[in-house]
Amino acid sequence: MLRISLIGAGDINYHYFKLLKIDENKFNKELDDIAKVLVEENCEIVLLPDRGVCFEIAKRYKKNCGAKVLGTVPLSDKDFGINHLRPYMEADVNGKKIFDKFIDTDNWYKQDLTCCIFGDAILMLGNSLGSLGELVYGYYLYKLFVGDKPEVKAKKKAIHPETRAGEKIPYSVIVYQPFLKGKLNSEIETYIKKLNGNVYYVNNSNELKKVLEKLKSLARN
Repeated sequence: MLRISLIGAGDINYHYFKLLKIDENKFNKELDDIAKVLVEENCEIVLLPDRGVCFEIAKRYKKNCGAKVLGTVPLSDKDFGINHLRPYMEADVNGKKIFDKFIDTDNWYKQDLTCCIFGDAILMLGNSLGSLGELVYGYYLYKLFVGDKPEVKAKKKAIHPETRAGEKIPYSVIVYQPFLKGKLNSEIETYIKKLNGNVYYVNNSNELKKVLEKLKSLARN
């Protein structure tokens, strides 16, 4: 079963409605369709339990009986704490807890560095400061795993036993175009490809479905 890391903007009103000028009804329809595809393709999802687009998809995913929702949480953090996350961690839909399991990332610094490597692939749902950082650092850690920086010997399971990046399929990112202005930075995209990762641009949930089917096929081979 593929596990997909969700990253995107936390401030929905600012990012999607004001910055991207997406109609609210259209936005909610996109979320419904994305969640439906993730359920239909029997993908697990992993995300930070916090406000934003990823949590909204997780709610819809769970409502539609999605297979498994994992939350990455810095349970031991002393600098910022996690009190603001608790309402999301404890939230339920139709009497069912949204999150099935939590992955302890230790502190917020490791959370930001590692959150993307707990999935087989990344679904990028917005180019905010946080999501861009998570994407880039996920691939930077992956660069160390695959030996692209020979002087650094990194063991991904030593960083965290739940690490999945690159185990089943090429570590790839799916960019959901309706939620971004333009494409990824060209240099970043080039580095991802240098690491044998793929960048998929999808314009709707039907295209997302096709990419997930392709990734599942790669995982079986």
